[in-house]
Amino acid sequence: MTTPGKELLFLALGGSGEIGMNANLYGCEGKWIMLDLGVTFGTHDYPGIDIIMPDLEFIEDRKQDLLGIVLTHGHEDHIGALPYLAAELGVPLYANRFTAGLIAHKLAEEGLQDEVTIKTVDIDAQFQLGPFGIRLMPLAHSILEMSAAVIDTPYGRVFHTGDWKLDDDPVLGTPSSAKALTALGDEGIDVLVGDSTNAFNPEASGSEGGLMDGLLAAVGAAKGRVIVTTFASNAARLKTLGEVAKATGRSLCVAGRSLDRILGVARSVGYLKDFPATVDFDEAMRLPRDQVMVIATGGQGEPRAALARMAADIHQIKLEPGDTVVFSSKQIPGNEVAIGRIMNQLAAKDVLTVTEKQAHIHVSGHPGQPELAALYGWLRPKLVVPVHGEIRHMHEQARFALEQGIPDALIQENGDLVRLAPGPAKIVERVRSGRLILDGDVILPADGATMGERRKLSINGHITVAVIFTAGKFTESAVSYRGVPVEDEREAFIDEMRDAAEMAALAPSKDVEKMREAIRLGVRRIATDWTGKKPVVDVMLVDL
Repeated sequence: MTTPGKELLFLALGGSGEIGMNANLYGCEGKWIMLDLGVTFGTHDYPGIDIIMPDLEFIEDRKQDLLGIVLTHGHEDHIGALPYLAAELGVPLYANRFTAGLIAHKLAEEGLQDEVTIKTVDIDAQFQLGPFGIRLMPLAHSILEMSAAVIDTPYGRVFHTGDWKLDDDPVLGTPSSAKALTALGDEGIDVLVGDSTNAFNPEASGSEGGLMDGLLAAVGAAKGRVIVTTFASNAARLKTLGEVAKATGRSLCVAGRSLDRILGVARSVGYLKDFPATVDFDEAMRLPRDQVMVIATGGQGEPRAALARMAADIHQIKLEPGDTVVFSSKQIPGNEVAIGRIMNQLAAKDVLTVTEKQAHIHVSGHPGQPELAALYGWLRPKLVVPVHGEIRHMHEQARFALEQGIPDALIQENGDLVRLAPGPAKIVERVRSGRLILDGDVILPADGATMGERRKLSINGHITVAVIFTAGKFTESAVSYRGVPVEDEREAFIDEMRDAAEMAALAPSKDVEKMREAIRLGVRRIATDWTGKKPVVDVMLVDL
């Protein structure tokens, strides 16, 4: 079992080699801390799955040495796995007020509010966890109260960025200044572990405060009802949209549970106090179309979100020709098809869509190259370890860091145990990492039998064969199928499969399992001859 000695170790169990599902461990003098514990979302590779989480077997086997989980901010890819995995770890969570409020809601929904301890800390707090000194430093991001973590140990100091950007006008919140970051760099930073999401972007991400004019123009030009969709967690964007509604004389309606939750938590910790009063769905539909603006969830094409239901005419808010939908967000890679589907539905209704490609209505929450260069210059780390990105993003950040004069960079992936100090940083071991899926109410390995079987079923279909014997002699068989591509000649197809089952059942054999396998192979051979597919075939032998 790996136990940290007189050294500083780093291990990503999620978020390195992918965007999302962040889970990072630091080890020192026999103890571990975790930074963030998030989720990513299901794709077509995981049929029927909405949520994917990191496999924490490594730290679960060592949970007696885990001191706590420090949360940098409240995005799902940093806190989303807490309701499913935190109780098993049995350690306190350290989070700022806004992030703690979001986590508390999640735990309460799962009935875990009394099983997981949340220690609320300031966004610039300092505290000690065993050999780890933690100092939080607020940075700008597309959510309230994002704090980088400065981690002090006897063997070196790490600046763990979390997700961040530079923003001279963040609308809400006050990020650490260049002066404060330069002073930290003067103290000495050994390692920068940092966000790679926009490492290819040669331009800065842009300021939240610069969006008012673009959003005002987009909404002001609309003739009918306006729907604006954005990331629910971006409270600064919500503040701007509230001001846009006031300036254009439109009553404001909010559609989406996550928006309600963000607004509620933000207000509870002192933000958005001047957000306009909202009208309900019925009132929004009674108002003249040019006097209402709706902020809705669903800009990433989520099928159950408010915008998708509006596009499908199954929401209380109805869209009509001449209405406008403003996408104040950017497509997350992988969501293009889902977003395109909704845009096509909107176009079919003669609803106008406005995206960031047509107007200045969105800025990223992650640093482009100018911001990376600025942070390197202020902190002057000896080593950069890229995280929070696909392999190409992390390699690009490493390349860029070296180009900017950083002495060294190290590429690691989920499961690479890195010794950061003492001595040159290097990968010293490969440990188990992986993914878990939330399937209904059950957590399973993503590479387990269930998902493998479901993929086969979704690709090839399923056949059930029942073979009946009376007093040990074959009597009859029955066949049914689902998802096998035979539609016009179903009876002929079933007859051939029954014949194959009968031939195998009548073959002399005293071994029941060999007979079952012969029936399975015979039936599948017929299905393959007919379709080119290899369906999953289940055989039931019934002796009456």
